[in-house]
Amino acid sequence: MLLQLIHKWFLLLFIANISCAVRTYTKDDLVKLREEVREMFYHAYDSYLKYAYPYDELRPISCDGVDTYGSYSLTLIDALDTLAVMGNYSEFQRVVDILSAKTDFDANINVSVFETNIRIIGGLLSAHLLSNKAGIKLEPGWPCNGPLLRLAEDVAKRLIVAFDTKTGMPYGTVNLHSGVPKGETTVTCTAGVGTFIVEFGALSRLTGDPLYEEVALNALYALFDHRSQLGLFGNHIDIDSGRWTAQDAGIGSGVDSYFEYLVKGSILLQRPELMEMFYEARKSIDKYLKRDDWYMWVSMTKGQITLPVFQSLDAFWPGVLSLIGETSNAMRTLHNYHQVWQQYGFTPEFYYIPQTEAGSNKESYPLRPELIESIMYLYRATGDPYLLQAGEDILRSIQHSSKTPCGYATIKDVRDHKKEDRMESFFLSETTKYLYLLFDTDNFIHNQGQYGTIIDTPNGQCVIDAGGYVFNTEAHPIDPAALQCCHGAAKSDMFNFKDLEKNKALFRGDTIYQRRNQTKAANEKVAENISAEVAEVVVETVPVESNSTVTKLQDSENANESISGDGELSEEDNSTVLASIEEIMLPDFFGNILSSKGKVFSPQEMLERFRRENKFPRNMTWENNYKLLSCKAQPFLQRISIFGEFFNK
Repeated sequence: MLLQLIHKWFLLLFIANISCAVRTYTKDDLVKLREEVREMFYHAYDSYLKYAYPYDELRPISCDGVDTYGSYSLTLIDALDTLAVMGNYSEFQRVVDILSAKTDFDANINVSVFETNIRIIGGLLSAHLLSNKAGIKLEPGWPCNGPLLRLAEDVAKRLIVAFDTKTGMPYGTVNLHSGVPKGETTVTCTAGVGTFIVEFGALSRLTGDPLYEEVALNALYALFDHRSQLGLFGNHIDIDSGRWTAQDAGIGSGVDSYFEYLVKGSILLQRPELMEMFYEARKSIDKYLKRDDWYMWVSMTKGQITLPVFQSLDAFWPGVLSLIGETSNAMRTLHNYHQVWQQYGFTPEFYYIPQTEAGSNKESYPLRPELIESIMYLYRATGDPYLLQAGEDILRSIQHSSKTPCGYATIKDVRDHKKEDRMESFFLSETTKYLYLLFDTDNFIHNQGQYGTIIDTPNGQCVIDAGGYVFNTEAHPIDPAALQCCHGAAKSDMFNFKDLEKNKALFRGDTIYQRRNQTKAANEKVAENISAEVAEVVVETVPVESNSTVTKLQDSENANESISGDGELSEEDNSTVLASIEEIMLPDFFGNILSSKGKVFSPQEMLERFRRENKFPRNMTWENNYKLLSCKAQPFLQRISIFGEFFNK
């Protein structure tokens, strides 16, 4: 008994000493750290523009570029909203102008559905919603209209064919021009099924088209329905049969953002059923995966540990817990993860917990953001100065070991800090952004509703920029208030743009007159089961230095003339055309896109099939349990201990 008391006494002294040893950061300290992160970002961003653009990524050792995910200047799009977060509105405007000149993403290339969604659609939607704050000249009807929004929807229309499966869970790859590649595997990772509701939900709310949100929601219900009897989810699933092909259950690679999007989708779209799904999943996670504030990999059917490892991607979890008010549990887990960082100066992809060492052939650190992401969320929630110190640890490691004359390089081996010639786009989209936001405590992203901006829209006045931004898994912030500007309006008023005729030179979308005729024609074609005719477009093939080609449409000036050339918009047209429309508009290019079975793809038919079959019925009780969307207050004792009131007396 005496030994136990002595042990507890020394433990308390040790904790007290650690608490007192935490550095105090002044406002000037934070400004200096923020500016150091800004310099880090521009060293990498300017190097990308100088050496790598228009390729997808910078190679920071070779000082050149390489295409990785689709040959669509990925880093430029991924880094765009970071420019706005850091206040560089002139460069933001320049990049928006470049992207706005692009008419679509038509290209004969195979792309990852998951990566294209989170990086391209997410990046375009975020930049679209930040355009007002950045002083961009807006089209009539913003935020329910705009060139970046149209581009995001164009990409989504090219990805949506992936969901045309027996279960509604998507394929992992599509061709941006022709749809699902012939012979494409039906095996997809869990995250590849469940990481769409944030982007697709935002797209539906902004455009008024329910297709995207319903399809993403159906995939979530399908995945949830296939959980094991223990309530666990495997790593890979056959989207046709629903059979799990990899049965290890964890919170890391291949699974992570599924859980993240249940929470974030619920908050962004005010869908309590998604939070119910998360809480159900978390019960099993805590019961079977959690060991001493670490999370292991276990068998999804038996629950026993199969892989006692911490993965670098696991580090997102404390941040997600902070979003539901679970800061105490989150902080304990974060301490474990930060210890790994301190051991190596980085977090390896795999870390074997019993051996306390990096995993063989899994020793790299590709500049991942997950740990700093959770640190930023938890600092915002708790104000604990320990988190600032942890963030500075990350900044110092990257500056010391990753920096090159042309950017920042992946760490090939955390044990000796050897570099690898790659800088993924998420370094500019996520890692630098979260670091910047940690030290920039007055950034507009942190607004907790103290202020907002009132804008006049065709649907009346609307409040935006009031805070509550929801980051997608690529750290692209979405303003939930802006979604309400469009989603809260009646469908009959959605496209009733004021002064549309006077501003036709700016408005490059379809007029209501044209859209009504297109919708009517499309519905007739669907009813008669006739394939859509492909519109003739003047194109030229532009060779690039990579193995692929880029399809260039006619210049925007000519496009403006061709779009605005016919059809007068009457007041009567406006008041009746969308009053009862629940159908999805089918663009001409769907005539080119084939489903996996070789048939001409119709997204409307797919959506109607999901509704008709109703394989995964919704839980009406869950859908109305809005109390789940309220966040628990931070415990009083935790707050006063964080601010040092126990140790400063």
